[in-house]
Amino acid sequence: MSEQELTDYLILREIDPPVTHAERERASERSIAALETVRDDGADIDWVQSEIMTNEDDMVTGTFCHFRAESEEALYDHADCAGIPVSRVFHRGPFVDGPDQ
Repeated sequence: MSEQELTDYLILREIDPPVTHAERERASERSIAALETVRDDGADIDWVQSEIMTNEDDMVTGTFCHFRAESEEALYDHADCAGIPVSRVFHRGPFVDGPDQ
């Protein structure tokens, strides 16, 4: 599948109980390793970026991850391989810029 045929997805990962930034970094490392594994298994998937959500104590409570993938199944295969949660999957729509952009 060519890159133009990949679908943009946003993945909400709710983390309860919250984790430290160091624990979140270890999850990111597992995610990178899992990308290679699912690609080796034939999935077409790319991790674009993630935004981190924190609580008032600066503990990580979740992430919004932007992926490009051939299917939702590839997203779940990646998450299972990495041992990270998937709370919801969304198709990414267009951006809306704020007034100062």
